[in-house]
Amino acid sequence: MSNDLQYLVDAWEQSVRALSDVCHGLTEGQWNRATECPGWSIRDVVSHVIGVELELLGDPRPIHNLPSDLAHVRPGDEFSRYCEIPVDVRRCHTAAEMTGELSYVVGRRLRMLRDSDCRPETEVRGMMGRSTPYKHLLRSRAFDVWTHEQDVRRAMGRPGGLDSAAAQISRDFLLGQLPRVVAEDARIGAGHAVVFDVHGPLEFMRTVTVGPGGRASIGGQVPLAPLAVLATDWETFARLMCGRIRPAAADLKVEGDRQAADRILANIAVTL
Repeated sequence: MSNDLQYLVDAWEQSVRALSDVCHGLTEGQWNRATECPGWSIRDVVSHVIGVELELLGDPRPIHNLPSDLAHVRPGDEFSRYCEIPVDVRRCHTAAEMTGELSYVVGRRLRMLRDSDCRPETEVRGMMGRSTPYKHLLRSRAFDVWTHEQDVRRAMGRPGGLDSAAAQISRDFLLGQLPRVVAEDARIGAGHAVVFDVHGPLEFMRTVTVGPGGRASIGGQVPLAPLAVLATDWETFARLMCGRIRPAAADLKVEGDRQAADRILANIAVTL
């Protein structure tokens, strides 16, 4: 296995084991505690992780009819319904069943990943049966598991993992979404630059510059007169981009064009 693939596998393993550690010893009531992931409890978050990894192992998906009263499952949204099925199936599972299945699935998946001879560009089967490069799949799994690890940590008041390898992979993934957020979703015009100033365990400053034709790029050079500067801490930045917190409730500072900043913040969530 190449070093870059090994790094992604190790990051995934570290984060999924951290998730397992945080869940160890939770009472039945604590498993039902709400997280910032819309509509999902700690049990639901862990069920999602289990369900995705089982699918990637090649296990058949459960045959299950969803209730019609799940407010967080948007009508016509095939992906949210797809994600909800392995979650809803496990809503009656006990704490022991949840921790036992998570441990079993992680062990199986880790053996599969370590034994794989796939190259970074090898096309493999991902979620919903869609083909994706192996490296992209590993990166997305590290990001997804880290995001849900943080959901459970916040729900239980047990912070940690904000500077882990999976956190760094997640940072890079989220930064890669900013050009689209700024140029396409927030419709910031050509010739303008927006600075994101983030402090905390993962500290960085990045500038999204919109060029001719609305094509945006991201880099580390800060212009003298940006259209707007958005400053916050790393955890808040991640929560905003993952749809865990509304901009109005976030601890952030805005300088420059407030209307432009508000348009960016209104579109900053790239996943739920």
